[in-house]
Amino acid sequence: MIAAKSYLGKKVAVMGLARSGQSAAEALKAGGAEVVAWDDDVQKCRETELLGINISDLTKEDFTNIDALILSPGIPHSFPKPHVVAKKAKKANTPIIGDIEIFVKNFAEPRIIGITGTNGKSTTTALVGHILRSAGLPVEIGGNIGLPVLGFKNTLDDGYQVLELSSYQLELTPSLCCEIAVILNISPDHLDRHGGMDGYKAAKLKIIESLPENAIAIIGVDDHESNGIAKSLEENEYKNLRVTPISGLVAPEKGVGVLDGNIVSNINRENEVVISLHDNAILPGVHNWQNVAAGTAIASTLGIPNNIIKNSIASFPGLPHRQELVGTFNRLTFINDSKATNADATARALSCYESIYWILGGQSKEGGIASLSTFFPKIRHAFLIGECSEEFADVLKGGVKFTNCGTIQNAIETIKNNIPSIYNDKVAILLSPAAASFDQFESYEARGDIFRLLIEEQILSNPDLRGCLS
Repeated sequence: MIAAKSYLGKKVAVMGLARSGQSAAEALKAGGAEVVAWDDDVQKCRETELLGINISDLTKEDFTNIDALILSPGIPHSFPKPHVVAKKAKKANTPIIGDIEIFVKNFAEPRIIGITGTNGKSTTTALVGHILRSAGLPVEIGGNIGLPVLGFKNTLDDGYQVLELSSYQLELTPSLCCEIAVILNISPDHLDRHGGMDGYKAAKLKIIESLPENAIAIIGVDDHESNGIAKSLEENEYKNLRVTPISGLVAPEKGVGVLDGNIVSNINRENEVVISLHDNAILPGVHNWQNVAAGTAIASTLGIPNNIIKNSIASFPGLPHRQELVGTFNRLTFINDSKATNADATARALSCYESIYWILGGQSKEGGIASLSTFFPKIRHAFLIGECSEEFADVLKGGVKFTNCGTIQNAIETIKNNIPSIYNDKVAILLSPAAASFDQFESYEARGDIFRLLIEEQILSNPDLRGCLS
């Protein structure tokens, strides 16, 4: 754990006591700060108090006596309405920051590879960490994925910190300084938290603003917003950055992309083949090819040989809930894509398969699923779950056959009953909800775990089902 000595003798408030909040409270206490912590969830307060942290209702604190507020990224501080604690801190001119800011100020010699984007950042972060470790480089992986950054060891020699950075985290890290910054893509998401698309894009751009002169910016060029950023950086020679374009569709000049089913690099020589994408079941689809291009660009920039990059990509196990291959049954493939909480993310999954049994629904996000209509011809049947079932049904009517199942348990039961009629067909049974999980689950992880468990127990390991199909 990192001791946050920059706050020695200061009084610091921590609001939000999930993993990163608890980690921040412990790091601050270890560094000699007077810590007061609070969460609207009473159970989180109890858990944190057992760690020796002082629990105090921050809605009643006098923030003129507090030197900083460490705010959980999930708690609004501006839009759509600031949390009462954030409002009190702003009124008292108390700085509002996140745990990444504490890390930046207290880690010995940070060498941050920062990765952001609307979609794909977790997979890319994990892939980059996997490549660097395979190359024998010391590396820590964290941020919006895995270990809270303040749980890192503070003794890395010539190592890198590969951080997944959300728009929320970027807003709360004014001292961020990346060695390499990556923007994979930008599409509408979390607009209520940023006051619209302009605010969301501005938050993402903070990762570029964090770069020093002559640093490296790796930018996706497959969407309008990110492509515009790449062009603007080059045309304006912003900080003399070395801009490396990445793509899952083409092989960009001076960048990394796709040509004839291969990842190719134009960084050191023209159309240098790194790895074939054929038959890669772990990273399917154009969006994942862009993630692979990003990982390749970072590794090449760090001087990692192509043979190590190739072997690392081939051995990458993937991440849970992101087009996770749960298993196969004859020609049926079961895919857990619970992380797809918006239409853009689900579009990426739908593009990868030709014949789909689609489980979708939950807590609807702005825009719903109307944008997915181009994929409807691929859908053999849709199984609706969650509170937005009626809303999604209205969009599907006339274009897709569907069943309103209510729960994921009912959806799997319905699919199981249909397997005798489809098990010899090449079909993907895909959980890709295009909606948040909070109507029925505490997280998208919990939703995906239930899906995986049900598929394994009711279908893949079901002797009665296998017996009747043999």
